[in-house]
Amino acid sequence: MKYNIICFILISIITTNISCQNKPVKIGVVGLTHTHVHWIFNSNTNEEFEIVGIVEPNKELAKRYADQYQFSMELVYDTLDELIASKQPLAVTAFGTVYDHLKIVETCAPKGIHVMVEKPLAVSLDHAQRMNALANKHKIHLLTNYETTWYPTNHKVYKTIKQDTVIGELRKIIVRDGHKGPKKIGVDKEFLEWLTDPVLNGGGAITDFGCYGANLLTWILDGKRPNSVTAITMQQQPENNPRVDDEAIIVLRYDNLIGIIQASWNWPIGRKDMEVYGLKGVLYADNRNDFRIRIGSGYDDFEEQSITLKEREKPYNDPFVYFSSVIKGEIDVPEYDLSSLKNNMVVMEILDAAIKSAKLNKTIQLKE
Repeated sequence: MKYNIICFILISIITTNISCQNKPVKIGVVGLTHTHVHWIFNSNTNEEFEIVGIVEPNKELAKRYADQYQFSMELVYDTLDELIASKQPLAVTAFGTVYDHLKIVETCAPKGIHVMVEKPLAVSLDHAQRMNALANKHKIHLLTNYETTWYPTNHKVYKTIKQDTVIGELRKIIVRDGHKGPKKIGVDKEFLEWLTDPVLNGGGAITDFGCYGANLLTWILDGKRPNSVTAITMQQQPENNPRVDDEAIIVLRYDNLIGIIQASWNWPIGRKDMEVYGLKGVLYADNRNDFRIRIGSGYDDFEEQSITLKEREKPYNDPFVYFSSVIKGEIDVPEYDLSSLKNNMVVMEILDAAIKSAKLNKTIQLKE
């Protein structure tokens, strides 16, 4: 009799756990001023998560999104506290100013609510350190979402480096990101207001696009911090970006490798690409799907292979499906993964040093 009771209890526990894992993760969307928010609305057809509420005090803005994506304005709350009290989300995604990220973590972490922010992690290293402490203390997942995290080409580069010595020992990595500038590409007025604000965004192109290269380099180099950071910034469009830089070049010096990050709001065309140079060849992640490898011979001869890559498989093709899978415990986040907190703490250290370097016109040494 006792054996039957124990079996019944074990079966009930297992059944309950499976049921909980199969339920969609309840996610709250905090802010609508960052136009990357279209991403989660377009992803909302995935059964892994459910948007249970939206925080946006600007009701005119909220109504625009409600009309576009056919959700009820009853889902929209003025504050994060109101959303949490009403809907008890298991996680939130941040789509407001970068400055807001700290406050969101301060509100969510003590309640055990997981957080995913849009890149970069924080507006400053100080904010990042406070967020890191809260996430670790309350044992929540705090992930950072980059568009390039989901590029098949970047993962092909990573896999090739880790599994194949075809290009030889690494010597230089160049990452280029950016576009014509927020105003020139016509971002929404609500986004433009804070994207070009040195307080709310932490800077201009140096933060908006400099973070991509720092993130990729930290991932490829297994979390290694650069020995030094040297950066220059310019303002080539003062009429459009009067308060922030719009051009930044960041040089990272490692033991036997140089990282060069070119972050710009002055490219004639939008770009997110990377070149990885070894002693024998080079890998090109030209865009999301186009990958090339060149192996040198002689002075300037080379053999080249080109591949167009398919999208990655679930849950590695979508940030919010990935986030949900992490929360459910279905997958683990590697220590210095592109989305991981440890990676993005290094990113913030690099950005902090780059901003100081550009301001002081000197190389910043990073202490161990």
